[in-house]
Amino acid sequence: MAQLRQNDSTSAKALTFTILTAARTGEVTGARWAEIDLKQKIWTIPAERMKAGREHRVPLSEAAVALLRSLPHEGNYLFPGPRSGKGLSNMAMLQLLRGIRDDGATVHGFRSSFRDWAADRTDVPREVVEACLALMRSVTAPSWLTSARTSSRSDAR
Repeated sequence: MAQLRQNDSTSAKALTFTILTAARTGEVTGARWAEIDLKQKIWTIPAERMKAGREHRVPLSEAAVALLRSLPHEGNYLFPGPRSGKGLSNMAMLQLLRGIRDDGATVHGFRSSFRDWAADRTDVPREVVEACLALMRSVTAPSWLTSARTSSRSDAR
């Protein structure tokens, strides 16, 4: 994150927001100001932009709110691309990440890291973590648990 904070590019800000919200790349690159409620600290992603086809409400941390407040509020997109009226390219964050690290890391991998962190370091129920990630449980959830610790905390008690 330190390298991202030093980089003032739109791609770096978008990647930081992606990490802070555990959102998918397309959710962030397509994010619009109309979806953001800074007062309530909520990002509401409409169903038509969600993989599961359901509206998703993302609570925004203080860091995410501060990042959003630092952005120019021009046009519809939080992270505008170089083409007028378009959001950032879905490859912009990956290209930035490749410039920072050359170990094969992906933007989507931060979602997996969030899932592993939540399982290993918190007592938050799996279902809540999956809701944070807007996972379609029956299809996706098992592949997200890449941590060595695969049992839920409740199983360990």
